[in-house]
Amino acid sequence: MNSPIIQLLVLAGIAVFLILRLRSVLGTREGFEKPQVSDSSRAAQRKRPDLEVIEGGPDRDIIDHVPEGSDAAKALASMKRADPDFGVSDFLGGARGAYEWILMAFENGDLSEVRPFLSDDVYEAFAGVIEERNRQGLTVHATFVGLSEITLKDAEFDETSREAELTVKFVGEITSVVRDNAGDIVEGSPSEIKRQRDVWTFARKMGADDPNWVLVATGE
Repeated sequence: MNSPIIQLLVLAGIAVFLILRLRSVLGTREGFEKPQVSDSSRAAQRKRPDLEVIEGGPDRDIIDHVPEGSDAAKALASMKRADPDFGVSDFLGGARGAYEWILMAFENGDLSEVRPFLSDDVYEAFAGVIEERNRQGLTVHATFVGLSEITLKDAEFDETSREAELTVKFVGEITSVVRDNAGDIVEGSPSEIKRQRDVWTFARKMGADDPNWVLVATGE
């Protein structure tokens, strides 16, 4: 056997050895495979409950806002099953903006833009107050300063009709001045910030094409 052939056989043997050695270290992979997690990473995940996924575990989007196992929590879970796009935190984010928008529309006496988001009963109540102010020749000048509190108070869901109701407590901060026909201040101060406390209930049919919630009840 001549020298070139011997050299090729030696090189082939070395190549086979290296391939077998690499396979013993790296293993073989076929198709998609999840990244391997080291022991240190698993320990870090155990220390970070927010990174741990537990099959059938509590939904943080729910129990961050209402007690676990409460009727409200069960209602919220049913809402999510009826409408997978629904999220409690997302709803509260939208409610925050809706509160400012509707409250300022009422204070400033123009409900035209918010009318689609008010039930008939709420609209009539708001419109009645505005009409009475106008009858007395009073005007309100209000400015929204901020929202110091927003809390989900209750949740109800009708499995049959798929109607959902969410009750939210708001504590807003506004400046408000009421003036008469002569422009004199009869109530409030442009420099005094007052707290406005409201408990509003919003309703919607889960799974409907219209994603908007409607204000159906107000209170304190």
